Amino acid sequence: MPVELIDRRQDTTPVVTTPLVEKIHQVLPQRYRLAKKWTLLYSIDQHGISLTTLYRLVKNNKGPCVFAIKDANDQVFGAFLNETLKPSTHYYGTGECFLWRDTTQGLKVYPWTGKNEYMILSEHEFIAIGGGDGKFGLWLHSDLDKGSSATCPTFHNEPLAGEQEQFNCIELEIWGFRL
Repeated sequence: MPVELIDRRQDTTPVVTTPLVEKIHQVLPQRYRLAKKWTLLYSIDQHGISLTTLYRLVKNNKGPCVFAIKDANDQVFGAFLNETLKPSTHYYGTGECFLWRDTTQGLKVYPWTGKNEYMILSEHEFIAIGGGDGKFGLWLHSDLDKGSSATCPTFHNEPLAGEQEQFNCIELEIWGFRL
């Protein structure tokens, strides 16, 4: 049975499409594959560009979420987070977190390496996923339009936006699901 995406308006441009959901769903930790409905918690298209609004809308999600970005070059990438995003001055999350990038060859997944525990850092000025050596695997500024992605020890990922580390975020979606 395919995953059902709910709460996205039909007049918006999707980042997470049905084919992408199928790819992500296959690489989720086993117990989260049981979730057959994903709910749109936050979208720039539907909710505007505000990190404060993002935190407010996702705070009632009690489980994991999928964080998905489309950049100005039509690259689609993001992360699976085992906890919902919340303002925090310290890292949180577990080794179930991973980064991903959608490519013409399929979904590239960057799982936790075990080298550190820098999973999620979400402050009022930015959201960062993965870190170490002064770099973040995925970093998004509080204005939600500028970001960067660099190789980091947490996930030993390639830059998710392609060859350049900096990117302009055009769309952002956060999807939650429960068992």
